[in-house]
Amino acid sequence: MHSHSTADRTAGGAGDDGWRIRRTGADLDRLGETESVFALGNGWVGWRGNLDEGTPYGMPGSYLNGFHEQRELTYPEDGYAFPQRADTVVSAQNAALVRLWVTGPVDVRGSGGASDGEPLDLRTGTLHEHERVLDLRAGVVERRTDWSSPAGHRVRVSSTRLVSLPRRPVAAVRYVVEAVDTPVDVRVCADLLANERVPERSDDPRAASVIHDPLTAEARRADGLDGVLVHRTDRSGQRVATAVAHQVSAPAGFATEADFVPDRFRLAVTGRLRPGDRLELTRYAAYECAPVGGVSAAELADLVAAEAHAARAEGFPGLLAAQRAALDAAWATADVVLDGDPELQQAVRFAVFHLLQAGRPDGDRTIPAKGLTGNGYDGHVLWDTEGYVLPVLTYLAPEVARSALRWRHAHLPEARERAAELRLAGAAFPWRTIGGRECSGYWPAGSAGLHVNADIADAVLHYVAATGDREFLAGPGVDLLVETARLWHRFGHWSDDGAFHLHGVTGPDEYTALVDDNLFTNLMARRNLRGAADAAERHPEAAARLGVDAAEIAGWRAAGDAMFVPYDRKRGVHQQAAGFTEQPEWDFANTSSDEYPLLLHYPYLELYRRQVIKQADLVLAMLRCAGEFTAAEKARNFAYYAARTVRDSSLSAAPQAVLAAEVGHLDLAYDLFAETALQDLADLGDKSADGLHLASLAGAWLVVAQGFGGLRDDAGVLSFDPRLPRRLRRVAFSLRWRGHRLRVTLTPEGARYELPDAGPGDAVELWHHGERLQVTGDAAVTRPLPPLPDPGPEPPSPPGRRPARR
Repeated sequence: MHSHSTADRTAGGAGDDGWRIRRTGADLDRLGETESVFALGNGWVGWRGNLDEGTPYGMPGSYLNGFHEQRELTYPEDGYAFPQRADTVVSAQNAALVRLWVTGPVDVRGSGGASDGEPLDLRTGTLHEHERVLDLRAGVVERRTDWSSPAGHRVRVSSTRLVSLPRRPVAAVRYVVEAVDTPVDVRVCADLLANERVPERSDDPRAASVIHDPLTAEARRADGLDGVLVHRTDRSGQRVATAVAHQVSAPAGFATEADFVPDRFRLAVTGRLRPGDRLELTRYAAYECAPVGGVSAAELADLVAAEAHAARAEGFPGLLAAQRAALDAAWATADVVLDGDPELQQAVRFAVFHLLQAGRPDGDRTIPAKGLTGNGYDGHVLWDTEGYVLPVLTYLAPEVARSALRWRHAHLPEARERAAELRLAGAAFPWRTIGGRECSGYWPAGSAGLHVNADIADAVLHYVAATGDREFLAGPGVDLLVETARLWHRFGHWSDDGAFHLHGVTGPDEYTALVDDNLFTNLMARRNLRGAADAAERHPEAAARLGVDAAEIAGWRAAGDAMFVPYDRKRGVHQQAAGFTEQPEWDFANTSSDEYPLLLHYPYLELYRRQVIKQADLVLAMLRCAGEFTAAEKARNFAYYAARTVRDSSLSAAPQAVLAAEVGHLDLAYDLFAETALQDLADLGDKSADGLHLASLAGAWLVVAQGFGGLRDDAGVLSFDPRLPRRLRRVAFSLRWRGHRLRVTLTPEGARYELPDAGPGDAVELWHHGERLQVTGDAAVTRPLPPLPDPGPEPPSPPGRRPARR
């Protein structure tokens, strides 16, 4: 990790070491990264981890899930079905701002009053101490600063902020100022601010498109120390309201004053602090948004004001207690224990924490690629959600996975429209979106990435297998499976030899585009087709509602059975796409280390035609469709593609780590595990400033469970083939399986399976290395770890691209 990051650590990850992310010093050169790491959210509201005073900042951000504005897409040469508008995330009003000005009193004997004075700014004066801590169990960010102004007036500032997990609209911050050695006059201004300036990045095509001043003021109101701002967007037609309610505790003589301008409500508290005195201001904020044609501005203002007042009535200690209780309940299932590597112990808990706060069970909302931690990828939802995040949440918080899938179902109408526009059947889900419509400008690696359909179907099938939620399957589940299957059946092509082909697609690897028979896409489409057929037969009433008949079901099964699987017999490996292994090799010897990522230094035309891979593609297929490959095929495929995968994407390390563990390269697996787990904490790709990589964070849990635990659930059968890395003395994790919490513990002595919460008659059936077991609440079941396969020498990575050794 960077030298500016420190963590409480003790041997083996005991105590607070694995639960607190600590950063000290001003860290002015890495503000954006720190703001992402210290972001808080609850699946509806997201506050970036900006300093309370708002400046200096890398990028401000106060987000609501789904709140966005639209912008025009332009093309040098337009084409039919090119998207014309894109959704872009924009900030709601920022209620996290608390600014401080200090000055020395003119007369220390009088009560006095503060002028504006000197603002607390880490870039000025003397910083005696500055520390911020993200507490993963309490769900808060705590800050302590000891600062002297340029004129020498010294104050201590501390704050605690949270975004409430139990209370969907609510966030809060407590801000405390103390005089240190002499009396000081202070002015504390708690601002509610709209249309903050967001810096633009032009050095990376993946950066967000910034819309300046996206909010138009509609209404504002004040009630004593409290206020509400209501704004709307012009193009997306959304209205957003934020209310703030306050509590102030101060020595005698302090004055309060509230004032408005269209884009700001300010509560100012002014007075004199003597050594030993403290000023404490607590702000309770509530956020809501709705379509302009739905709830009126006045109704929305009433709603958020009531929520803010209710939060104040509960009180800050009550919010803290409820936050801790919610996380205690979540961590009972979600916690991962790694004995032997304190840094990765902390990192994997950090990863799981951000997954837990990224989604909600109580509403049809999904999880963007960056969550609510930044504006990267314009705040879009990509296939990362179903491909990486939901497979974790299905096991840890299945109700959140259900909510995200219901969001996809809610946007079936737009996906059907897009399919019709593309002259296809069923539904074509967007590559990038916020509001349900395709937002990706034409780009071969995205526009042809139809595998997002199969990723959604796969997430449905895994969710139903893990939960047994037949009600969901009979409703939204069968709808999603049928409409995604219909696309493949229409899109595919039957060749003269009776094989079913998918031509002109792009798989997960964005350095290979518009290919025939991408293996990942073909196998995932096969799973989609078969899953739809099974669901339609199991739920005939739902099938009839969708117009599915026996002939259509038979057509799906036939296409799935005949799906073409490209294989290179000469080299003895599967092909990432038809003909891939016959393309020219990339000239790694003449590619310098500062030319990565390749997409920023080479034209896509050069990348598309060579055997160079941005992220795991065929390797991911071997993870998702494990039963389609023999052990020997997996080993050969892994070695071949490891030598050509440069990991220019954070999506790559996790599936590569899982397969490396499966084929026996445990040291390589462990190094890849570290790369995915530390992606944001160590800012490995220098891309964390615009938000966290949720897929990479999800990958950390997937490597633990699927790589070291050997977890698979093919065809609804839960199985484990565990192996313990030599760096670790113990690995333990839990998962939800059909209403039960299953705890898995790996030590050199063996694998232990238990049901900690089981009641009489409760049982889970699973397979351990080919042996069928039944785990009940009566006693844990322990079995020895299976012998590792002999993988031979570690396969080479591209020069300079092997993950760092632990």
